[in-house]
Amino acid sequence: MADIMTYNDIEATAARIGIDLSQLDLDSIRLPAGEDFGIISDDEDIYNVDNSELDAGFSNIIVVDNLPVVPLEKFEKLENVIRKIYSQIGVIKDDGFWMPLDPETNKTLGYCFLEFNTPQEAELAKERTHGYKLDRSHIFVVNMFNDFDRFMSVPDQWAPPESKPYTPGENLQQWLTDEKARDQLVIRYGADTEVLWNDARHLKPEPFYKRTFWTESFVQWSPLGTYLATVHRQGAAVWGGASTFNRLMRYAHSQVRLIDFSPGEKYLVTYSSHEPSNPRDANRVVINIFDVRTGKVMRDFKGSPDDFAIGGAGGVAGVSWPVFKWAGGKDDKYFARMGKNVISVYETETFSLVDKKSMKVENVMDFSWSPTDPILALFVPELGGGNQPARVSLVQIPAKEELRQKNLFSVSDCKMYWQSNGEYLAVKVDRYTKTKKSTYTGFELFRIKERDIPIEVLELENKNDKIIAFAWEPKGHRFAVIHCDNTNANNNPRPDISFYSMRSAHNTGRVSKLTTLKGKQANALYWSPTGHFIILAGLKGFNGQLEFYNVDELETMATAEHFMATDIEWDPTGRYVATAVTSVHEMENGFNIWTFNGKLLYRILKDHFFQFLWRPRPPSFLTPEKEEEIAKNLKKYSKKYEAEDQDVSIFLSEQDREKRRMLKEEWEKWVAQWKQKHEEEKEVRKNLRDGEASDEEEEYEAKAIEVEEVINQVEEVVAFEE
Repeated sequence: MADIMTYNDIEATAARIGIDLSQLDLDSIRLPAGEDFGIISDDEDIYNVDNSELDAGFSNIIVVDNLPVVPLEKFEKLENVIRKIYSQIGVIKDDGFWMPLDPETNKTLGYCFLEFNTPQEAELAKERTHGYKLDRSHIFVVNMFNDFDRFMSVPDQWAPPESKPYTPGENLQQWLTDEKARDQLVIRYGADTEVLWNDARHLKPEPFYKRTFWTESFVQWSPLGTYLATVHRQGAAVWGGASTFNRLMRYAHSQVRLIDFSPGEKYLVTYSSHEPSNPRDANRVVINIFDVRTGKVMRDFKGSPDDFAIGGAGGVAGVSWPVFKWAGGKDDKYFARMGKNVISVYETETFSLVDKKSMKVENVMDFSWSPTDPILALFVPELGGGNQPARVSLVQIPAKEELRQKNLFSVSDCKMYWQSNGEYLAVKVDRYTKTKKSTYTGFELFRIKERDIPIEVLELENKNDKIIAFAWEPKGHRFAVIHCDNTNANNNPRPDISFYSMRSAHNTGRVSKLTTLKGKQANALYWSPTGHFIILAGLKGFNGQLEFYNVDELETMATAEHFMATDIEWDPTGRYVATAVTSVHEMENGFNIWTFNGKLLYRILKDHFFQFLWRPRPPSFLTPEKEEEIAKNLKKYSKKYEAEDQDVSIFLSEQDREKRRMLKEEWEKWVAQWKQKHEEEKEVRKNLRDGEASDEEEEYEAKAIEVEEVINQVEEVVAFEE
C-alpha cells in the first residue's frame, strides 16, 4: 500500500506546477467574474457562512490519495482508469489531470490532482469517491486542495470555539402578513422584472421590488411561494426576504435552460443540453437535483436527449419536461421518471432507486402521481394487435403493490386527470369504432378513497362529440367538459359545456350531470382555486371571450372580452383573476385584473410583456373546523373589512372629485389665457379693419336674407284637346 501523502509532498508538487502554498491567501482569491451569474449583489453572507473557501481559486481541485505506485510504462493505463471514474461525476478540464512522478524511481507517488469545471463538481467527486475501493489494497482518500492550507493553519493548542449570540433567520413568509391581505405577483417585460402588490381596493398595483436584467430567460415561483427563481447562463438562483428580495442561494449549472421545484420546495431540478465538439456525437444532457437550502448537488443524471425524451408534457430539443415527476405532498419523498418499458422510482433519503431496481412495465406510455399520496397511475396501450388489452393501473409506492387495474379495449389514446385532493381520477379514453375509421370518447372515473376503488363509466350523449377540454373542480367533486360534434369540427362550431358531479342528488355515490350549456365561445376551462366559480374562456380562435360562471347556482355572472388574451390565471385566494396578452402578439401587451364575478378592476399595458405569475400561497394551517367556524361568523369578521372598503371608496371618490376639480381649473386657466391674448390683440385687429371695431356683437346688424334655390326642374309636354 502506498504511503499517505504528506503536506511536504503536496508543497513540492505544487511548486512544480507553479503554486506557492505559503503565499496562498484564500480570502483574496476570488472566482472569475462570470461565476457570480452576472448579478451584482451585497448579500453574499445570507446564511452567515464563511464564503472565502467557496470563492477560492482552487476550490475546483481535488487531491486523490492512496493510488497504486506504478512505473512509467503503466502510467497511461492508471490515468485512463482514474479519468473513467471521475468523468462520470463531472467534467475534468483539458489540463486538469496531474499525477506526479518520483524523479529518482521514475514511478508515481501514489496521488494525483484533478481539476473540475466547477467547485460543485469537485465537492461531489470528493463525496462520491472518498473511500472508493479500487482494489483490496487501494482505497481512495480524497481531499479538497484548499483543505491542506486550512489544515496546516490549525493551532497546536485546543481552544474552545467562540460562542456567537443566536440571531434568528429572516422570515421568508413575511409577505403573508400583509395588513391588507393582498397578494403579490411578478411580471416580466422588456429587460425588467417587477414584483407588485395587487391593490384591488385602490384599483392599481403597488410596486414592491423591481430589477433590470434580473434573469436571462424567465422567472419562476416555488410551489409554496417562498422563493423566486431566476435563470442565468452560469446557473440558477433563488431570492426571497421580508422587506426586499435578497439572493438566498446559487446553483452552478452551466447553460441551464429549464428548472423545476419539488412540491415541498426542498429540491430544485435543473436541465442543460450542450452541443458536442464532435458533430458526430449526440448532444449531452445534464440534469442536477440540488438541495434548495444548501445548494448541494444531491444527484445528477447525464445522457443524450433520447434518454430523457419519454414522458412529460413539454420541453426543448426533444426532451420532455419535467423529466422527473414528484409524488404529491410536502415531504418530497419520491420522484420518478419513465424509460423504455420501465418506471424508475427514486427516494430522496439516499437518492437511489426504491428497492435498488426500476419497475418493469412493458410498453408503458404514460404515468402520473396522485397529488396527495404515493400512488402511481400507469397507462399501457394495447399489445399484440389487440390481443392484449390496454390497461390503467394504480400502484402503491414503495411497496409497488397494484391497488387496482382496469382493462380497456379498442383504445387509440388515453389521458389521466387527478382531482386536487387525490379523491378521484378521471381517465379520458378515445376508442375506435367497429369500422376503425373514427373514434369516440368516454371517461373511466376512479373513486380512489372508497373501498376497493370502484370505477364508473361515463359516456357523452352524442358519441360523435370530441373532447376539447376537461377540468376538475379544485378540492371539490364536480368537473367540467367542453365538447363539440366531431363531424362539424371543421366548420368551427360553438361547442357545448357540460358539468357533472361525482355525487348524485341523494349522495349515493354515482356520477350525475348537472347541466349542459349550448353553443359557447369557449375552448378552455379555468376553475377558481377555491372551487364554486369557473371561467369559460375562448382563447386563440375565439379572440379572448370570457364568461364568469357560478357553478353552485348554474348561472352566468358576467360576460366580457380581453381581445387576443393568451393567459388566464386565478390568484391563490380565488378573489381575483388576471388575463394577459404576452408578446406572442405585438399589440395591446399587458394584463387586466378582474373580480371573481367578472368586474374589470384595472388594466396595465406593458410593451414586450413576457410573463405574469401570481405568487402561490402555502396551505392554510387552520383546521376544517376553524374554517367552518369563520364561515359561519363571516359577518362578524367582515365588519372590519367593510369599514376599510368604505374608507377606500370615500378616498377614491375624493380622488375622482380632486381630479375633476383639477381638470376644471386647467380648463378655466386655458380659457383665461386665450381671452387675455384676444384682448391684447384688439388694437391690431382694429387697425387691420381700417379703424372699425368689429369685436363686439352690437357692432353687427343681423339681417334676414331669403335665398331661392331651384331644387328640381322637370319639363313635361302637355297635349291640349281641340
